[in-house]
Amino acid sequence: MAETINGLYKAEVIEHEGPWQGKKDVEFATLDWVHWFNHERRFGPIGYIAPAHAERNFYDSLNTVTLAAE
Repeated sequence: MAETINGLYKAEVIEHEGPWQGKKDVEFATLDWVHWFNHERRFGPIGYIAPAHAERNFYDSLNTVTLAAE
């Protein structure tokens, strides 16, 4: 899986957004890409929502409070 993400990152950021002026440009582009990948990208296998949204939904479902019947 790491190789897949690495290839995706290389194809989407490194090869298509250059030319780079220096290391800082690559670092900022990487931060922008990681934010997009986790918070904005819609991912089909999880219902076309962002991965961060799916993760939040999962943890919210674990933190439900069950009230006793009156």
